[in-house]
Amino acid sequence: MGKIIAIANQKGGVGKTTTSVNLGGCLGVLEYKTLIVDADPQANATSGVGFDPQNIKSIYDCLINEVHPSEVILTTKNPNLDILPAHIDLVGAELEMINMQNREYMLKAALDKIKDEYDYIIIDCSPSLGLITVNSLTAADSVIVPVQAEYYALEGLGKLLNTIKIVQGRLNPNLEIEGILLTMYDTRLRLANQVVEEVKTHFQELVFDTVIHRNTKLGEAPSFGETIVMHDAGSKGAINYLNFAREILQNNSGSKMEIDDPQIPLDNEL
Repeated sequence: MGKIIAIANQKGGVGKTTTSVNLGGCLGVLEYKTLIVDADPQANATSGVGFDPQNIKSIYDCLINEVHPSEVILTTKNPNLDILPAHIDLVGAELEMINMQNREYMLKAALDKIKDEYDYIIIDCSPSLGLITVNSLTAADSVIVPVQAEYYALEGLGKLLNTIKIVQGRLNPNLEIEGILLTMYDTRLRLANQVVEEVKTHFQELVFDTVIHRNTKLGEAPSFGETIVMHDAGSKGAINYLNFAREILQNNSGSKMEIDDPQIPLDNEL
């Protein structure tokens, strides 16, 4: 049975979609069958793996029209990686779901139909704390919170953690925080180092060891409709996300690759 991990932070521009797409891509390359669920109306994860979100069925059809996810899921060019795509129609889904019974459990019900077919299911949440995000947290086993290594890193994080606590108390008692991932780290900036220390001081063992550095290839890959590991496997971005995938696997006792594998150096070896 696959583990469902939501990538969430209501603050925009912190690397949610980048993390969703590239963590999924790296897990696939490491031979774990993975599904990305694009739960953001902007559909950036969908276009980021090479599909035009205008001309396909989407997660909207699963939630509102009760279409089976297997009729919507698409296979990407990345090994072992599928996507349940999004569409701009998802904007209206929250309004349509308001008066529906069990409205917070609709995504969970959809994913339960295909959960056994995957090792990992990664949900790319929208930058809001609306009903679709609540659905994502209700469906998930755990949450990864990307945090940008910049001045306003902790802004709004308390609100997200409070939302997670509410979901744990009322909708999904088994929901756990997988960890906090520092993204867009620039080694040249003293401020970035201060932010890293501040986040680690506040959240301690919740912070992942892996840090995602700023990397031009990470920004370039979506324009080719590719994950970073398919676009440029030798780039720092690819190495960062491979390391992160290995850390996730180790934390979940499923790693097929030792952390000191010399073929994929750790961040501090670069």
